[in-house]
Amino acid sequence: METLTLPPFVRGPESEDHSQFGGKARALAALVDSGLPIPSWFVILPSAFDATLSAEQRVALSLAEDDSRIQQVLATLSPSGPWVADVQHALADLCADGVRVAVRSSALDEDGVAHSFAGQLESYLFVEPAQVLARVLDVWRSGFSERVFTYRRERGIAGLPQAPAVLVQRMVVAHAAGVAFGADPVSGRRSRSVVSAVYGLGTALVSGDADADTYHVDRNGEIVVREIAHKEFAHRYAANVPEGVSNVAVSEALANSPALSDSQVRDVAALVQSTSRLFGCPQDIEWALENGKLFLLQSRPITSITSLADLDGALNLWDNSNIAESYGGITTPLTFSFARRAYEEVYRQFCYLMRVPTADVAAQAVTFRRMLGLVRGRVYYNLLSWYRVLATLPGFAMNRRFMEQMMGVKEGLPAEMLAEFGTASFSARLRDSVRFARTLVGLVANHWSLSRRIKEFYLRLNHALAPRAVETLRADELATYYLDLERQLLTRWDAPLVNDFFAMIFYGVLRALAAKWCADTAGNLQNDLLCAEGGMVSTEPARRVREMAEIAAHIPALRQALCDAPLPMLRRAIVKAPNFNVAYESYLAKFGDRCLDELKLESATLLDDPLPLLRSVGQFAMRMSEGPVPAGIEMELRLSAEKRVSEALASRPIRRVVFGWVLKHTRARVRDRENLRFERTRLFGLVRRIFVQIGRRFHADGLLDTARDIFYLEIYEVIGFIDGTATTTDLKGLVALRRREFDSYRTMAVPDDRFDTRGVVHQGNRFQAATAAAPVTGDMLTGIGCCPGLVRGRVRVITDPRGASLQRGDILVAERTDPGWIMLFPAAAGILVERGSLLSHSAIVARELGIPAIVSIAGITRWLRDGDWVEFDGSTGKVWRVAPEEKNV
Repeated sequence: METLTLPPFVRGPESEDHSQFGGKARALAALVDSGLPIPSWFVILPSAFDATLSAEQRVALSLAEDDSRIQQVLATLSPSGPWVADVQHALADLCADGVRVAVRSSALDEDGVAHSFAGQLESYLFVEPAQVLARVLDVWRSGFSERVFTYRRERGIAGLPQAPAVLVQRMVVAHAAGVAFGADPVSGRRSRSVVSAVYGLGTALVSGDADADTYHVDRNGEIVVREIAHKEFAHRYAANVPEGVSNVAVSEALANSPALSDSQVRDVAALVQSTSRLFGCPQDIEWALENGKLFLLQSRPITSITSLADLDGALNLWDNSNIAESYGGITTPLTFSFARRAYEEVYRQFCYLMRVPTADVAAQAVTFRRMLGLVRGRVYYNLLSWYRVLATLPGFAMNRRFMEQMMGVKEGLPAEMLAEFGTASFSARLRDSVRFARTLVGLVANHWSLSRRIKEFYLRLNHALAPRAVETLRADELATYYLDLERQLLTRWDAPLVNDFFAMIFYGVLRALAAKWCADTAGNLQNDLLCAEGGMVSTEPARRVREMAEIAAHIPALRQALCDAPLPMLRRAIVKAPNFNVAYESYLAKFGDRCLDELKLESATLLDDPLPLLRSVGQFAMRMSEGPVPAGIEMELRLSAEKRVSEALASRPIRRVVFGWVLKHTRARVRDRENLRFERTRLFGLVRRIFVQIGRRFHADGLLDTARDIFYLEIYEVIGFIDGTATTTDLKGLVALRRREFDSYRTMAVPDDRFDTRGVVHQGNRFQAATAAAPVTGDMLTGIGCCPGLVRGRVRVITDPRGASLQRGDILVAERTDPGWIMLFPAAAGILVERGSLLSHSAIVARELGIPAIVSIAGITRWLRDGDWVEFDGSTGKVWRVAPEEKNV
């Protein structure tokens, strides 16, 4: 490209200051040293517009109230002032051979990443040098047009527009032209270029006068998609036409032929990829071919691409089916970082317990760190990571589907993902079978040593959780305390893992035997057989709540205070009832860490706020004072189930022995499963207290605005700040950033329960299922009945039990429950839960309290609304919608 010597109001590509060039010219200037084929050009700076205005025009513009008045003022513009001579000087160099030029807008905010302003300002082609000044005025006027004002308003761009810079560029007389994209602007694929081509000038494509040939070119230069359009018209130069071009018919011979050869398509694709590399993001270019030579006319970012996921990016599948009960809703960074670390270690240990070779475990180090993900503040399983870990286990190659069922996977992986694991060869399956046999031997050994392992775990746990006055420790001592807990427990959670594994196996076998040998078609027999198992800690809170309610029911003043008195007054009333006070303090001593979302470190525990517990006891006491309240029916269910088994296997002694052995071990493993999960709550409670105390230290030292701001930091950000390994020490700034982000999640659409993502997870992905959930229709739904009883009543759908209350006779409907929901259960006439299983907390507590309940009712929170009336049978798991007027039937 030739070098132009340009005066003050005009700049060329060699200028070092591009600040006033506008979008188009600034992009071309940035490409000047790239060696790309760009037609010669110069740009007229916006200051030329200011130099054109007379004093009267300047005043009139400042007073103009709308775009029509502005246009009236601009209509009086004439090419005058010092800039005119500058432009004529530049034209003399650019058009020395009499070449015509294109006169285009190059607004300061045009062709940017955020806003393209495409088509909003005027462009003029084949302009003779003598007409350039007049066309410059027309471009300026178009910068203040009604459509520009409308475009700005629609995109929230405040203030008046500035006069655009004006690009003057040698006109390329193209025999073919078009646009090209450095990524597919429709699908979002970054690995493909899209080339569109027409005969003649590219304006035929932009205006829609001609259909274009379209090509998709991959990274290797291969044309993977080829669509040849029927091209009836082309734009070509026409003298004596104001626009400089006219619509010319294309001959029949050429209409259905490609406008470009394959090599030319590849050249255009290479050109757009070159500009994309230079700018660091996919570009949208205009190009033209003149006498076989390819020219780049302009380049701008593809503004739509940032909102699209890259379909060629890595595919991940996210699911919260089994984790939402532990981490429902928004979860803070402190909790997520702790949970992610815990899951990483738990899955690693599980592989070791399953005799996975050490080298294979080490090879999955990155996978272990990706077991969980956080999407819009909500915790999800990364199922592909889960499968990669599962694939390392002995037996996966031999029987993947069995292992999926054993591990509780409801839906398998899509075929595209399963392709990663391939089809195992005979030799691979043989090796896997040998490993599996070795693992089975190890499992048998683990089973016989499990009781001892659990006892050793409790010893280690009780030593680690021994009472310690965390309130007296310095921040560095608290950090050391936490790291010691990690060393003692988090990386040695072996007994719960082994027990959970066997609980899953024995429960599955018991369910199969109950169906096959005892004709249990309803699927409840194995659950009833597990009722009333002594020593199960998950039933103890319900029993203690009943005991406290029985005491309060006989003390009217206490009963009333429990229902409605403020906490300070309530505490005074409790002190006056010694028996109740002893039971209450004993409850807090053992279950003070149990609360709503008890595995979320930010959750307030009963030790922080005991009012939900006390209100629950008061509601239960009120029910007792009005008449008998049925006690738990677990023993009745158990005895009835045992009788059914005895009758079914009366003549089958071998089956009776086998069934009894399986039942014995199922009861033991399920009991220990519940008890060990309570120990997990104790661990989380201690971790919560440690970091709350660190938060208090940081707040006292002015490092945080409040002590609870600690929950917006990650575990190792806190530890790193204390031990000197942190990369960010502005904790207040970091917390403020996180607060804003997490607050915004509460207003965003909640991601679906299961969805996939492509490429960069948090760019362009919509977090929605591939197919929308089918509407829940009909007048009956079916779930899993877990506590018998026929109930008819009004529905109360509760999404957050904090501060919620139930009226007498209300049926509690929830998506999920955890131990903190026990505060609402005593007031409920019945319980319906969308998620859960026969071993979920809601099922166990409902049986203990004698409240009819059904769990795992798909879509019930979308099917019902507050005030609806239903009837349900806790034995069969069926729920019917009934009309309110039927309530007295």
